Amino acid sequence: MNFIEVKKAVPRTEIEIENVQNAVRDIIARVKKEGDEAIRYFEKKFDNYDPPTFRVSAEEAVKAKDKLPPEIVEELDFAIDQVTLFAKAQKACFSNLDTEIKPGMKMGHRVIPVDSCGCYIPAGRYPCLTAAVMSIVPAKVAGVKRIVACSPPGQIGEINPGILYTIHELGCEEIYCMGGAHAIAALAYGTETIAPVDLIVGPGNQYVAEAKRQVFGRVGIDFIAGPSEVLIIADETGSAEILAADLLAQAEHDPNARTCLVTTSRELAEKALEEIERQLKKRTTEEVARTSWENNGMVIVTENLEDAVAFSNEYAPEHLEIHTENPDAILQQCRHYGSAFKGEISAEVYADKVAGPNHTLPTLGSAKFTGGLWVGMYMKVMTHMEITSKEAALKLAKHSENQAKYEGMDAHRYAATIRLKNM
Repeated sequence: MNFIEVKKAVPRTEIEIENVQNAVRDIIARVKKEGDEAIRYFEKKFDNYDPPTFRVSAEEAVKAKDKLPPEIVEELDFAIDQVTLFAKAQKACFSNLDTEIKPGMKMGHRVIPVDSCGCYIPAGRYPCLTAAVMSIVPAKVAGVKRIVACSPPGQIGEINPGILYTIHELGCEEIYCMGGAHAIAALAYGTETIAPVDLIVGPGNQYVAEAKRQVFGRVGIDFIAGPSEVLIIADETGSAEILAADLLAQAEHDPNARTCLVTTSRELAEKALEEIERQLKKRTTEEVARTSWENNGMVIVTENLEDAVAFSNEYAPEHLEIHTENPDAILQQCRHYGSAFKGEISAEVYADKVAGPNHTLPTLGSAKFTGGLWVGMYMKVMTHMEITSKEAALKLAKHSENQAKYEGMDAHRYAATIRLKNM
């Protein structure tokens, strides 16, 4: 794989990572020990928020719609419909199984949802209005009985009305106005007023991500989602203006967001760099986007598209855009990505907002071993077995007896032997 780094990223230091880990460990320990009192302490500390109760009433949730412009309500309803249709199509891929793999040996599985899940809905620097759609809709489609929504008060001292409207519109009745690592701890371990859940999903900042990592095992999680990422593969047919726009759209998410252009054209790379600088000066979010771009932006020039694909597969981006003459052919060679967008007309920003595919996706290379949030993440595949003939039972018992004897597992051997004797 041959490439030239036209612009490099600044790596995050180990001490920064360790500081976050230690801070989160202390927060979780305090929530486990003090429960609601710890939640109140951390909400006062981080959000200057001290309400009578952190649970949002049904009356308050109903009023959220009145605080929104009609066009935003319409767009949120559109997003709910889009994501629901896609989640239902995905669920249709599942089916229970019962089959006789050999005479007398019936095997199968059942696919059932988890009993409860906590949906973390971030709203720190910007309120991502459809974040609630992305986590609650697939839970509902999967059939989860208890869905708990948590979202921080942010600068307005309450859950953003667009987020709250969405949560209520989706029929989620258990809503808490709180955020950060302490909210994750409350969902995992419970407090005096919040019962723990079985699964926690949803994106968040580095403290939320680290909290999910630390509570995994006590509860299930979707995956560790770090700062947003996009990698764009482009050949000489790419548009510098569109490439710059898409890179900066991800950069404005967070100062730690990662953006990468991989192109076979040195000329396009140079034009994109110029265009990024031009567009940055026009964005109201320049401060965040510039910090992200200067620290974490990369521009790579490769000899050919095969090398570009190889670089992408090693990077394993959250979002993969393909701006080439034949994006289908390129996508077939790509193995590691959270969600892909074929052709410059298929803007990633559509999926961030309303299109249908989930925008909660693996980052920091984890696309090498997991996909994004989807209806299947809320469901368990549980196997079963039934032996229906004496002949099949004898065969299995004999094999199990011999293997257990060789391993020295005498109780296992006897569990097989007694069946041989009885038959």
